[in-house]
Amino acid sequence: MSWEVVVGIETHAQLRTLSKIFSGAANEFGAPPNTQACAVDIALPGVLPVLNRAAVEHAIRFGLAIGAELSRRSVFARKNYFYPDLPKGYQISQYELPIVRGGSLTILTDAGAKTVRITRAHLEEDAGKSLHEDFHGMSGIDLNRAGTPLLEIVTEPDLRGAREAVTYARALHALVTWIGICDGNMQEGSFRCDANVSVRRAPEQPLGTRCEIKNLNSFRFMERAIEFEARRQIELLEAGGSVVQETRLYDPERDETRPMRTKEDAQDYRYFPDPDLLPLVLAEDEIERIRRTMPALPEEKRREFAASGIPEPQAILLTSSFGLSSYATRALEGAPKGRGATIANWITGPLSAKLNEENLDIEQSRVSADRLRRLAERIDDGTLSGKMAKEVFDSMWAGEGDPDAIIDRKGLKQISDAGAIEKLVDEVLAANARQVEDFRAGKEKAFNSLVGQVMKATKGKANPAQVNDILRRKLG
Repeated sequence: MSWEVVVGIETHAQLRTLSKIFSGAANEFGAPPNTQACAVDIALPGVLPVLNRAAVEHAIRFGLAIGAELSRRSVFARKNYFYPDLPKGYQISQYELPIVRGGSLTILTDAGAKTVRITRAHLEEDAGKSLHEDFHGMSGIDLNRAGTPLLEIVTEPDLRGAREAVTYARALHALVTWIGICDGNMQEGSFRCDANVSVRRAPEQPLGTRCEIKNLNSFRFMERAIEFEARRQIELLEAGGSVVQETRLYDPERDETRPMRTKEDAQDYRYFPDPDLLPLVLAEDEIERIRRTMPALPEEKRREFAASGIPEPQAILLTSSFGLSSYATRALEGAPKGRGATIANWITGPLSAKLNEENLDIEQSRVSADRLRRLAERIDDGTLSGKMAKEVFDSMWAGEGDPDAIIDRKGLKQISDAGAIEKLVDEVLAANARQVEDFRAGKEKAFNSLVGQVMKATKGKANPAQVNDILRRKLG
């Protein structure tokens, strides 16, 4: 019997707020160590936490985006454990009553659409950071991250294998950046995933013992870590051993997971309601206010793009980020109905290639959405061939202005006059009798050579489709 790999993901999304979740200290990345930690963050005696309203609003936005139940009353708890970078000796989190319960996220797998159930999403503060590299025989503590607002998002064990897990993580990353609650910068730790991995012999059997792989901060490492851990567990079980519930770390240099500590259960943290924080109560009018500010979500935008004539694979690409979707939406404004495919081709093709080549975001594109739409119009109305359009696009990217001005200046209008093309075709056929005979003898390459002769005679300006049609008609 084959093995089934079962994965659940816990994600820590750092919320985009100016200050921390329980203090007024700045919430920025990259400051010198311990310069963004105030009295509340370092737990000086007598200080009291005050909840950040923006963090709550971000949690509400996420709950609305996944169709979850928003708890009208939720409670903050103390999660007790000792670690040098946890100055209070406990972390303020939510346990029995989280702000977001349920909901789901639909992902596209090799087998089609799949719904991943979300168990919960709760607000909590981040811990500080232990620094080991810059000290000889010692560790340093940087409390800049202490108190950073996090939304921890937990799935049910619905994912099967590493590829599905990464697909989910990418979809979640796209969603939290789309609705503006997280910047999604994985290198800076703004989006970190823990993968709970177990294996079982058959789908109907109970779930196996899980191991948690902590702090996976790249999709590539996540896939490799899950694949290694699944193999490790399968080999262990097939050799007659048993899997121990534990927390593991992934070492990308050795491409392996290794034990970090025995996995704790909830009772080990001695959760109890934080006496310094009142229950969090959400008002209905506040929820509705936030609902009205929500952008159209990726699924809705995909349907909108499909109505513009854009094939599903491209619609998925165009909704991979809010910035790309916004650019496509602007480019489609005023475009004839059903003509979106040409625009989508240029966004997902030459434009994306240029952005990747120069490591630019879509917001930094040197070709505006309006100009890209006008370029697509010139292709669709027959003014430009594909080759000419690429030349015009490169000129636009170089800052040479509007597509129509470039077309006029460079004399790039395509010849689409059927009579003029037919005359040229007759001339080429008369001058290339041998190739005509070769084609009629079944040599298809001869046809391509004749097309090339016509295109050469027009300096590449003849409409290629018309040249092909007229040639085939003339050759019988």
